[in-house]
Amino acid sequence: MPRVKSNVAGHKRKKKIMKLAKGARGGRSKLFKAAKETVERAWRYGYRDRRKKKAEFRQLWIVRINAAARLHDLSYNRFMSGLKAAGVEINRKQLADLAVRDPVAFGELAEVAKKTP
Repeated sequence: MPRVKSNVAGHKRKKKIMKLAKGARGGRSKLFKAAKETVERAWRYGYRDRRKKKAEFRQLWIVRINAAARLHDLSYNRFMSGLKAAGVEINRKQLADLAVRDPVAFGELAEVAKKTP
């Protein structure tokens, strides 16, 4: 079986990795082995954190809603259960946005949550 030289494909692979490692410090952007490890680690973090980001945003929304609800003498738990009992279907992202941008509208929702048992 004839020997296959993989110069062209290998060079292309190496160039791709080196281009991706461009922002790294020192040898991590100059030496192929270090650059490859850096890029692969970055891919792992990216994959993990794309999933983690969703949980972090939800956590932020809950903190904002809780802070705004406490201004109206309600805990987050009482506020959310009151809205659910009243049949108000609005997600946490929109509630957090209301709490920050439109406190008057949020106050009206807090009153609705307070009235429901």
